[in-house]
Amino acid sequence: MDYELPLRIDNSNKGTFGRVLNIAGSDYMPGAAYLSSVAALTSGCGYVFLATEERVINAVAAQTQNVVFAPLTDIDSLLATADVLLVGCGISTSKKAENIFKETVKKVDNIPVIIDADGLNILSKWENPILPNKLIITPHVKEASRLLGVELGKIIADMEFFAKELSKKFNCTTVLKSNETVVCSKDFKIYHNCKSNSALAKAGSGDVLAGIIAGLAAQGLDEFNAAKTGVYLHSLAGEYAKNDLTEFAVMANDQIRYISYAFKKLLN
Repeated sequence: MDYELPLRIDNSNKGTFGRVLNIAGSDYMPGAAYLSSVAALTSGCGYVFLATEERVINAVAAQTQNVVFAPLTDIDSLLATADVLLVGCGISTSKKAENIFKETVKKVDNIPVIIDADGLNILSKWENPILPNKLIITPHVKEASRLLGVELGKIIADMEFFAKELSKKFNCTTVLKSNETVVCSKDFKIYHNCKSNSALAKAGSGDVLAGIIAGLAAQGLDEFNAAKTGVYLHSLAGEYAKNDLTEFAVMANDQIRYISYAFKKLLN
């Protein structure tokens, strides 16, 4: 399987490599906002604008100076200049989060949108959703079960089939995650990543993957290539982290540290 990396040119600036608007985090899940934002930057995009609650801004700002912060009231103005929208990582399923999610997604015109985590839980209960044309969803098998109304065991037994069902239902690229991952494009091209790694079975791993995919999409990769390359880079980062730290000790922020090692392998 060929993996496509974005073109990096020397005659460039921070605007060259795209702007990610990341709507993420909530009072009790600020880590999701940090992990998804920093993973997107580590994957090469030029800007990440994190729109979130003030408490989350304070928590993330204490850990990194690389993210641009904005209150949730600024979403409309940020969306007007964004190249990618990432939404859902740790936003909760409160009524406020649900309203922000739905209203934002409905306004997207022609940029890629990645929906992850709580965004998928909100989507599973949204009747007749209005969804963007360039959509990537990143469910694990339990979230897929909710999205399709199919029992979990059936999803696990035939992940390729149900990845296609998700792509068909939502007219999207699907990243269906378990110990292995299946990526299905809108036109049902399939990519399997069979690199099982228990080191990635940690809270926050999905936030890192969503951030990587968003960062690649911001640099111009189409939805299927951003998804499959992101999955591969994430799995490689997990392998390098496991080799150094053991499969017991790897945490989600360690995965981010090893993204550069994964890029080096693809660049060689």
